[in-house]
Amino acid sequence: MNTEITTEAASAEELRARMVEKVRSKGFAANSRVEQVLRDMPRHDFVPGHDLDTAYHPFQAVITHRFADGSSLSCASAPFVVAMMLDQLDVRPGDRVLEIGVGTGYNAALLADLTGDTQLVTTIDVDPDVTTQARRNLNAAGYGDVRVVTGDGTDGVAEHGPYDRIIATVSPWDIPPAWWHQLIPGGRMVLPLRWRGQTRAVAFAEQDGTLVSDSVELCGFVNLTGETEGEQSGAITDDGTISLHWDRDQPLDHNTLHGVLDAPSITRWSGHTMGGSEPFDGIWLRMTAEDNRTCRLDVHPDVPSEVADPLAPMRSPALAAGESLAYVTKHRHQTDNGSRWELGAIGHGPAAETLTDRLIEMIDHWSPARDARPTVTAYPAHTNPPRASIDKRHSKLLVTYSEE
Repeated sequence: MNTEITTEAASAEELRARMVEKVRSKGFAANSRVEQVLRDMPRHDFVPGHDLDTAYHPFQAVITHRFADGSSLSCASAPFVVAMMLDQLDVRPGDRVLEIGVGTGYNAALLADLTGDTQLVTTIDVDPDVTTQARRNLNAAGYGDVRVVTGDGTDGVAEHGPYDRIIATVSPWDIPPAWWHQLIPGGRMVLPLRWRGQTRAVAFAEQDGTLVSDSVELCGFVNLTGETEGEQSGAITDDGTISLHWDRDQPLDHNTLHGVLDAPSITRWSGHTMGGSEPFDGIWLRMTAEDNRTCRLDVHPDVPSEVADPLAPMRSPALAAGESLAYVTKHRHQTDNGSRWELGAIGHGPAAETLTDRLIEMIDHWSPARDARPTVTAYPAHTNPPRASIDKRHSKLLVTYSEE
């Protein structure tokens, strides 16, 4: 017996067990079947060239392919994200599953174990280098019957459908019609969907021609290739260090907003505080439900705070309208229990006061129920939702909270 191989296998098993425990401590892999497949699957076999510590880091993605500019093209998602989305997908034995975004093949192997039949899993990616490597990994790990397809993921893979479950491990801005058509009535679809500058893993269940969410979680993924881009972006400063990102259905013009931060500012404070490690993403999510002017402000970290001082420099929620802009900010606030951050809003332009007051109002709505998650309902684009929606090319989204 090769002692080195035996020792490595034992080390991998120990690291894998530790990985699962840490993932579970964050509330993921709550589904016992998801927990078991994560414990059983040798993740290091799907990230060759990386050491065991990297392969089994519970909160770290492993980049496996990059574009020429250095940005990531494909990766093995962090295990906690994998667990989160598999919990959301709720695969049952015998389910036929389509995965968009092959990655390293690791997720497809987990899906095969969950469904109980490798022939029921189809995974597609547009990049032949990615699919070739994944095919190699799956074959070596004993999952040779998983179908690996090279093609445009927006088209799905109709010949092996329809599917009980569809999952995307790349981030779409819209829901392609092919995915709707290839999902069975009552099926489930989990997508890291983008709207208003942020990304959420949304677990949808098909209900009478609509998709209705029962789980919405913060996430971040490589964007879906082959999708006609619906997100817009543009610099609002001469040096390009500050930019806005918005959706195609929003009547924003970054040229109109160019230089808006040079205008006098108005600052409002909410009286609501948060700890340094507390999540604030719920504010942004709440804003997308309540105000169609919600967008994203990106500020380079080198920009002085007197020029722009957003809540999170590279990704901060904002409101933009005409020649005016307001964004969420914070400042250190000392309390009897120590240091906290008070949330507020800074506005510029003719409607600065209106926009800052609106931001404070939405922070007021968020604060009493900070962990609340909305229902996201997707309608086909040709239908008329019951109220104003977030309009994409192929779908319309409604984001609603239970008190509405």
